[in-house]
Amino acid sequence: MKELEIKSMYSLEHTMVAPMLAKLTYPWEALPLIKDWIVELGNSLDKDEYEEVSSQVWIHKTAKVFESAYIAGPTIIGPDTEVRQCAFIRGNALVGANCVVGNSTELKNVIIFDNVQVPHYNYVGDSILGYKSHMGAGSITSNVKSDKTLVHVKSVKHNLDIDTGLKKFGAMLGDNVEVGCNSVLNPGTVIGPESNIYPLSPVRGYVPARSIYKTGGVVVSKN
Repeated sequence: MKELEIKSMYSLEHTMVAPMLAKLTYPWEALPLIKDWIVELGNSLDKDEYEEVSSQVWIHKTAKVFESAYIAGPTIIGPDTEVRQCAFIRGNALVGANCVVGNSTELKNVIIFDNVQVPHYNYVGDSILGYKSHMGAGSITSNVKSDKTLVHVKSVKHNLDIDTGLKKFGAMLGDNVEVGCNSVLNPGTVIGPESNIYPLSPVRGYVPARSIYKTGGVVVSKN
């Protein structure tokens, strides 16, 4: 389904891993590769711009990282990004330029495009967040199914059932996606660009581009 492909979901000029992503078809195919990509990129970074503050943790010299934040490698923090108090970055995290990683936010095995905000009490694991996407306070990605089986991307409306072959898969957010406060993006969630998720929503499966996901799982088009 072309709408789920990387070229339909993301503006690749807004991430350092554009050359790597361009070789894949679906965004979740990147999840097992993130660690190696970060190490490769990190070792090639300009030392006049990035400082390796600890083993395989590269932080741009214009980024602001509060002392109480915890960052494990491999991780790259891009220019003018702010990592706030008590943020918990567990590794395998590529955070782009002009981002906000907020207080008590936890990241693990993620690609965060430029200008993304995860500013308050968010958990983002095994996920990709597109350019200018935003997760409201308390919204999280749930990355493992309760029965621990492999994650499928599904949509009854679109006759869609893709076996990803992955046990851990949080959410793929396209560019300019807005996720309302205290929403849960269940394993295998894919949200197309320019879409909005109502607060307190339990979301699962595919949400098309330029849609509004309302209370009760009702999806309406913005067009």
